[in-house]
Amino acid sequence: MANQQLPPGFQDMMEFSLVEALLGRRSRRFFLGAEIPDGVFAYKSRHEPVPLSELEKLLVVTACGGNTGWHNMIYRAQRYAPHLSNYAGSAGGRTFPSAAGFHTSMTFFTDDEGVYVLDNRDAPSAANRAEDGTLDLNEVVNTLKGNVRKLQHGRLRLPPEVPYVEAHNTWVANKPGTLLVFPVADLAQHVLLGLCYMLQNGMVLTDDINKRPIPGIERFRDIVDVKNNWTITFLEQISMAEVTAELSTSCYAGALMLQAIGLGGWMFDGIDLFSMLGTSGVPEVPGLGFRYDTDPRWPYPNPTGLAGVMEGFCPPHFPDMRAAVDAVCKRKFGKGGPFNEGTPGNWKESGKVRGAAQVHDERFRECVALQAQYVYDTFGKFPGTVPSIFLLMYLQAHHLDLEFYDTFYRPGAYLRTHTEHMARWHP
Repeated sequence: MANQQLPPGFQDMMEFSLVEALLGRRSRRFFLGAEIPDGVFAYKSRHEPVPLSELEKLLVVTACGGNTGWHNMIYRAQRYAPHLSNYAGSAGGRTFPSAAGFHTSMTFFTDDEGVYVLDNRDAPSAANRAEDGTLDLNEVVNTLKGNVRKLQHGRLRLPPEVPYVEAHNTWVANKPGTLLVFPVADLAQHVLLGLCYMLQNGMVLTDDINKRPIPGIERFRDIVDVKNNWTITFLEQISMAEVTAELSTSCYAGALMLQAIGLGGWMFDGIDLFSMLGTSGVPEVPGLGFRYDTDPRWPYPNPTGLAGVMEGFCPPHFPDMRAAVDAVCKRKFGKGGPFNEGTPGNWKESGKVRGAAQVHDERFRECVALQAQYVYDTFGKFPGTVPSIFLLMYLQAHHLDLEFYDTFYRPGAYLRTHTEHMARWHP
């Protein structure tokens, strides 16, 4: 945005209030170029689709997944005070929260021109805050633009038809002229970080499915009460719930931005996550093209990663779960990590703060790896009962066809930002 003339709508957006966004948030699905062929809302737009401008696209993606500086971390954990709490996986803060600062998700998006990934999961601070705590949006968006990678040419190949798209979304989802944003979580890494969290808080896994403790766990009774347990299914279910909250708040932040810009759209979960990731088994429906495996023991294919883009912290992207544990520790304590003294931060003595965290020693890593490897060996994958890579929520953005709303709705169906959008953003 640095070297381009900003449209007047940009200043309108900056002055739009949070309360207006909250009270004005609605799913507004009917876009320029759309058609509902039948039923009470049968209507065909008189207009051609109008794709989002580059600026509009960058602003929506920034809202969904932009870096907003260094995060503040969790200050204290009772079990190992006075050490700094060392749960977090990333030093950078984003527009959405993540359980214990794990931040395992990455933001993907597609439009008519291509499929992209916002590769900023471990990015440093995008901008420095002013003394009043504000950030320069221009600086944030320009930094984000430098972290976007194009993965495919043209719109993501996922036809808007059942079974790939829910029946109620076939007329509207991922159509020409629309922007579709979808954060994807490395659930394998999240569960690994959860195992670290458990051990830090005095707990280990037990296998509730096969009704037995983890073989060999008694070797670690010197560092943890091996009778203080979480079950495999509970850890994996709560981890999925946590990443679902992460993905949902990411899309919700984008939904609020739509109101401020005056774009239509909505957040939803009505696209098959397995087909989106690339496990449909149909060559014409490659989705994102993630690697996946199948097994008679599993109800669904298990996606594990996209080589060189987003590789799950589990085999086959790592030789075993001990290697994945070491990779988690490198992310936390290595260069650029949240608990590395050399990583900058918000504090007056950032090195002192980051260096106050307790590093996971060899014994700790062995205990985590034993539990993780047991899950992998027992169930043939990691995690054992939920997908290694997970997505759920989508945010679509598009230009509204106001004539549809004027035809079927009483006044008030859309905001002043929608009324003024084309004049203020596309003069």
